[in-house]
Formats: sequence, structure tokens, C-alpha cells
Amino acid sequence: AVVSTQSTGRGLPNKLKILRSELAKHQNPQGFCVIEVTRSDVFEDSYRQIMNMRPRDLRKRLMVKFKNEEGLDYGGVAREWRYLLSHEMLNPYYGLFQYSREDIYTLEVNPNSAVNPDHISYFFFVGRIVGMAVFHGHYIDAGFTLPFYKQLLGRKCTIDDMAHVDPDFYNSMKWILENDITNLFEDQKQTFSIDHDHFGKVRQLELVPGGGNQRVTEDNKKEYVDLYVEWKLRNGCDKQAQALQKGFHEMVPVQLLSAFDEKDLELIVCGLGAIDVQDWRANTRLKGCTENSEIVKWFWQVVEEMDNERKARLLQFVTGSSRVPISGFAGLKGNSTVSSAPRLFTINVTNTMTNNSLPKAQTCFNRLDLPHYESLETMRSKIKVAIEETVGFNRE
Repeated sequence: AVVSTQSTGRGLPNKLKILRSELAKHQNPQGFCVIEVTRSDVFEDSYRQIMNMRPRDLRKRLMVKFKNEEGLDYGGVAREWRYLLSHEMLNPYYGLFQYSREDIYTLEVNPNSAVNPDHISYFFFVGRIVGMAVFHGHYIDAGFTLPFYKQLLGRKCTIDDMAHVDPDFYNSMKWILENDITNLFEDQKQTFSIDHDHFGKVRQLELVPGGGNQRVTEDNKKEYVDLYVEWKLRNGCDKQAQALQKGFHEMVPVQLLSAFDEKDLELIVCGLGAIDVQDWRANTRLKGCTENSEIVKWFWQVVEEMDNERKARLLQFVTGSSRVPISGFAGLKGNSTVSSAPRLFTINVTNTMTNNSLPKAQTCFNRLDLPHYESLETMRSKIKVAIEETVGFNRE
């Protein structure tokens, strides 16, 4: 089946609903996809297991277990696993990805990833993980450049895709296209070649065979710009991109994505980055308390005081993911090994905890358990400790 491009005008939520319906037809209803990893080696453990599985097995309902931890996976442990794995496999330290610019934390494929002799296999693995996230309705906790999503969709990149990846380069190329460069390039003797820094050594690369002897003129400048942009976006990463695509399309058939553009796919893969507290509050369920309870008022005051990073940490602590679904907080899921139905963020004020207790998170149910704290200051400090220092699934 194909998600028709005629649905484009309906908006992303409707297109996503159709995609989910089509993906459900591909899910294997028998058994679980069982993954058992150590928290300290989540990247390599996950790589070894997932690379040995068939796509049909990866489409089964996820059941994740951290070794030596007691948590049962009703959905929350799988989200925690994906969160930790995202941070590990996409960390530039491992050489697979790099930040696209120094001042923004969006990732792109590292053209020098071959320093790891198994890098193509790892890119295939990353493609599978991104595809699994889309298939199972989870999110990857990272941001990629828009050309990355275009590559996953198998679509050609253009100069406009450089605007956010490298604004200086984009502006330079636009200037060349929009101005007469006859005198400028005659003086510089620019050819169809570029200087490329490869592990600290500058090499001259030809954009076309014999490009070092072919001058750039007013007549052929568009060809020059197109070739330079194509090289800049690919940057010797064709094999990596093909491995990513192959792994991704094993989980999400490419024909199901025909209605989506790269911005749609970014939201599907990563969810919403900014956290809307008003939406959060409007879609929160209360147990053992009411909206007018002092504990609830204090909680929202603490949340309002947080910057977006701390809000994301709190959300990750309670739900297992720092990302918000495309449909907002109303679309939060829980108990995913049993049902894909939404499960609202829940504040549960309980008498079984003391003023000295830290908040407890039941990530499988998106529930935050709070005691009757005696003051706003106590709640603020306890929440701070919980989201910064609590690790593991020795919970319900």
C-alpha cells in the first residue's frame, strides 16, 4: 500500500494516522522482539543483537530488559533503552556522525567515518534503529540536518537545503548565481575543483573528470554550483547514506512515505523539541489530588521555572522519552507492549511516601508519584535530585 500524495493537504496528523494504519499491517502479531542489554554497554549489546535479527522479528512488539535490573517492560523500559541508545550511537565521539556546525547541535554523517573499519555495518544498524522508532511510534533523541531526512526518503537535495546546514556556503553560492561573475572568476582562475581538508591534509578534488582544467564562467556557473552543492551535501558519504537507507527501509517501506517531506519525517523521527507547558498541563491526569491542590500548584510552578532542557529531563524521567509526540501531550503512549493507546501524563499524590522521599516515576504508565511535600522549596530540591541523579528501572 502507498500513503497517497493526495493526502498531503490533510496535514501531518492525518497522514501519520494513515501511515500507522499501514505499518500495523506489517507487524508480526506473534511473540516479542526481546532485547537484553547492559546499561554500561547499551550500544554494542544492541548492535550485536539487532544485527542478528530478521526485519520481521524487529517488527514484533518490543520487550527490553536491562541486565541486573528489576523493571518489567510495559513500554517504559523500551523508551528508556531507545533514549540511551540514541545518545550513544549518535555521539560524535564514535565517529559515525558529526555536528553540522559548531553553533547548532544538528547531526550529519561524518565523511571520515571510515576510521572505523565496520562503519558501513554501523550505519545500517542506525538505519534500522531509526526505522524501528518510526515503526513502533517512538522517538530518537537527537536532531539531524534536513538533508539527512531527504536521504532517508531517497530524494535529491538542492542548494536550498544548505540554508540551515551551512549559511555561509549557501549565501556564497546564491551570490554566484545571482551576480555576473565574469571578472571575479577570471581573476581567481576558479576551476571545477575544490580544496578539501582530509585528516588535516588539503587535497584538491575535481567536481567532474578533468575539472582542474575547466574554468568556471558566467555560462557554466550553474553547473558548477549544482556540482559543488551536491558534493557538499554528499561529501563522500554515499555508501554511508545507502546503508542508512537500507536499514531504515527494512522497517518502513519507502512507498509508505511518499506523502511526507523531510520536515514531516523530522517530526516523525524526533517528535516536538519545544515543550508547551500549557499543553502539558491541559493533558495531565490527577490522582489523589485536584488542580487546586497545593502540591499540584507547586509542581507546575517548579516546571514553569525550568528551562527547556530541564523540562525535557523531567519528561524523560517520568515517561522514558524527552520528546513530545506530534499530537502534543494528548498523544503520550504507555504500556506499549499491550496497547498503543495514549496514556496521559499522570500526577499521583500518595500517602505512602514521606517528606524526605524523592519523586518516583512509573515510566510504563507515564506516572509521577509525589508525597505531600511540606513546602515548595522541598519539592523543588527533590525533583532536581530525582531528574539529575536517578538511574535505572528498579521500580514498578
